[in-house]
Amino acid sequence: MALRLTGIPTPDDSTGSAGDAPARLGGGGLRIAAAPQTAAAVPVSESGSGFGARLREQARLQLAVNQLDRYKALFDRAAEHEDSHARYHARVLLIEEGLSASSKAASTTQATQLFVAVADGALRALEEEPREPVLLNYAGVALYELWSLDAARALFKAAQRLDPALPHLTANLRELERRRKGYRPGKPLHASVPGLSARARKLAPKAQPARNLTLGLCMIVKDEEEMLPKCLAAAAPAVDEIIVVDTGSTDHTVEIAREFGAKVIEQPWTGSFSDARNTSFEHATTDWIIYLDADEVLAGDDVKRLRSLTGRVWREAFYLVMTSFTGEGGTGEAVTNSAMRVFRNRPHYRFEGRLHEQIAQQLPTYAVGRIEHCPVRVDHYGYLGAVRDAKEKSRRNLELLKAQQSEGTDTAFLHFNLGTEYSVLGDYRSALTEFERSWDLVKVHGELENDYVPALVYRLVTALRSCGRLHEAITRAQDGLERFPGFTDLVYSQAQAALTLGEEIDAISYWERCIEMGDAPARYGAAVGAGTYRPRIALAELYLGRGELEPARALLDWCLAEHPDFLPGIDPYVSLQLRSGADPAVIAEQVEEHLGSLSAAVHFILGGTFYRHGAMAAAETQFQAVLRARPNSAQSRVQLAEALLHQRRYAEAASEAARVADEDPYAGLAARIELSGRIAGGDLGGAAEASARAARVGVSAAEREVFAGWLQIAGGAEEPLPSLPVVATPLLGVLLETLLRAHDFEGFERLIPLLHNSALPEREQREVLASMYLDQGFLPQAAQEWMAVCAAQPDARSLIGLARVAERSGQIADAAVFAGEALALDPASTAARELVRRCAHASGPEMALTA
Repeated sequence: MALRLTGIPTPDDSTGSAGDAPARLGGGGLRIAAAPQTAAAVPVSESGSGFGARLREQARLQLAVNQLDRYKALFDRAAEHEDSHARYHARVLLIEEGLSASSKAASTTQATQLFVAVADGALRALEEEPREPVLLNYAGVALYELWSLDAARALFKAAQRLDPALPHLTANLRELERRRKGYRPGKPLHASVPGLSARARKLAPKAQPARNLTLGLCMIVKDEEEMLPKCLAAAAPAVDEIIVVDTGSTDHTVEIAREFGAKVIEQPWTGSFSDARNTSFEHATTDWIIYLDADEVLAGDDVKRLRSLTGRVWREAFYLVMTSFTGEGGTGEAVTNSAMRVFRNRPHYRFEGRLHEQIAQQLPTYAVGRIEHCPVRVDHYGYLGAVRDAKEKSRRNLELLKAQQSEGTDTAFLHFNLGTEYSVLGDYRSALTEFERSWDLVKVHGELENDYVPALVYRLVTALRSCGRLHEAITRAQDGLERFPGFTDLVYSQAQAALTLGEEIDAISYWERCIEMGDAPARYGAAVGAGTYRPRIALAELYLGRGELEPARALLDWCLAEHPDFLPGIDPYVSLQLRSGADPAVIAEQVEEHLGSLSAAVHFILGGTFYRHGAMAAAETQFQAVLRARPNSAQSRVQLAEALLHQRRYAEAASEAARVADEDPYAGLAARIELSGRIAGGDLGGAAEASARAARVGVSAAEREVFAGWLQIAGGAEEPLPSLPVVATPLLGVLLETLLRAHDFEGFERLIPLLHNSALPEREQREVLASMYLDQGFLPQAAQEWMAVCAAQPDARSLIGLARVAERSGQIADAAVFAGEALALDPASTAARELVRRCAHASGPEMALTA
């Protein structure tokens, strides 16, 4: 059994990999150009990757014609490059070529000579710097093949001491121990073996992690007094120095930093994040640097793990696992990604770019083993509660990025960031243009290995979905999976696109595949839960929509038991329980049992779900609980007012809505609720004051005209009702449905003339009324409106409406007929197609065959 190597290409790997035969020239023999005889031809300023690639090609040519001395001379050339990482990279490639050639050697003697040359080249490099796990493993492989088993074991153990996770190392040790059993040393295979073995045993003990190296924290801040203490308190035990560059704080940020012992450098903001970041690096005096933002917190359990990285001096940088919490109110939604945050402190490691600054291009990423993905965790809280500020921030970011573009920058990363900011603004067409440009540049410049590329592919797919190019989105996601296998988020996007296309079977298949795959690796920038609870919740919601409660129950029970902190799973769970007839109070108790306690965010979710299902008293209880914890939550107060409105407690609803301040973002909605409560409750004087407030907080003139007409009806005025413009009718529909839901039939009937007197066509008026009748369970009235449409001129929408009425009434055969006629009129109707499918499913195999 042969040993397994780290990173040695096989003949079938790709074009140009080790083992390719040189071109045959002339009359059948192998012929090559004469290799240079002197080292003077080596351009020592050549880039590290190019230098190594050139020497590798020369090695292939020499080995192909068995020019072993010339192959060994290439190790001398590798030692001449001025950059240590270029030297290391070239040596690794030369060793890999030698090991690969040994597997195709024409004789045992030739193979032995190759292993001797490889061992000598690796040991020469290790004698300069023994802390190189890859080279230790390669030297061990060569000595193993030379039957110098004790020396090979010493090298494998040294590599394991430095990097226990080195690929194939454990298997190599296991194979070596198998060979050692019953082995009796004999005559060396080659005269050089004893000397090589002695050199190996001498250097192996020197391969130890470095000790007493220092780590500094570098930050740039401005007005971060709220977040900075938590960040510094977590990081301070792990670092020897804190450097903070403040770009103009007006709060207590500087004082807080100094309380933690930071060296604070105050400098004006130049419009470039790179400038500020590089200033912090220039003031660092430690061996290693970690940089964080104020809203990022090192996981407390990882302090020792972070410190241990400083001893791994064969690395130049480390990726940490960044978990960015998103959404509002701590719902548990998060995205993970690998973020390069720890570096050796070297003067040429500096950032570039005004925004989304980059440093990776300065690092020797071409050299195997120089960059490591490690499990040290950082939690990022910068996206929490930032929804309302996100668009303004993106507009500022776009200005910085466009300024960078105007300076002549045209990189894939710039276009990726432009697309990202357009996505935040909801301008998906512009975003898609930028993502497509970024992808083109990535391919042209061979940048597919850059760490942002998986996110680029995912965001490009998302932009395609958002622009309605659903089939393209599915195809591009599949292409992305071929390059980034295990990127579950792309499969999740395929499911979303399939569902939008009405292809439920495909959507189910994609989501089930997500569950099989599990969450994607952090290096892809993956959403937490895309392979666990998110697809289960999506499947459960789909089953709920189809009325299939039991499969939904199994999925949601799992989610709540295994991931109770993911709050978006609560809504479908509560919906399922309500549809199963459970009491809202009992449901709330069950949720509390799973979570341990109910936070304000959970109370808010419960209230919203109860509200949507018509359990208004239960919703009221939950929103009151939110307000006890957060009395200034205007959103919760508005929700409470709506719940009161639907219970016909009009005066209380108006009173709650009136408590929302005029300058609050929810003031417009509160004004509409207050007006509704005043008018419906007969407080016409209060309604006049509320009308003035509505104008003050920005309620549109068209909507105020709706309330004026309603006030006119409530006051019994005899003048003609206003003819409302079409733009005003959506609000009128909401008011009518509110009265209907509250079973205020008298108020509902009195308000309908305002709809009939509007500019909305009669066909659309009937659609409005029929839809709200259906939603509130008044099936005969809904059927009457749609039948009136059909009597005048049947269309797909009215037939779909009648199909839904029939389905809700249990008349599946009639529902199937109506849905089939709707599909005949509009073959592209996904609603009609889904109704046909549901009817077929409800009627059994015979109906399914007919459908």
